[in-house]
Amino acid sequence: MTKLKLKSSQWIVDENNNIIIGEGRAKILENIEKTGSMNQAAKLMKMSYKAVWSKIKATEKHMNACIVHRDRKDGSCLSQDGKELLRKYKQLKAQCMSADDKIFGGIFR
Repeated sequence: MTKLKLKSSQWIVDENNNIIIGEGRAKILENIEKTGSMNQAAKLMKMSYKAVWSKIKATEKHMNACIVHRDRKDGSCLSQDGKELLRKYKQLKAQCMSADDKIFGGIFR
């Protein structure tokens, strides 16, 4: 029999179902933190700068908070709100995956 595994995703949305953060936006934030640049983050993800910028702007609008500090001279970095959002998302993801694995194992093993 083929070995099965579970693959799941989590999205955090607001009361209007607007995406605040999910796998893609978390990766964008991680890459901005790693590179210090939205443009470099976009290149790493094979996305346009405009697409990355649009996702950041949408999240900031729906959260009513700045998550990325942008400076033409110094580049980009996550704000405290951005760092906290990413940290909490990673924590949620890890706990969800742990619970998902237990449930999956109980059903499919």
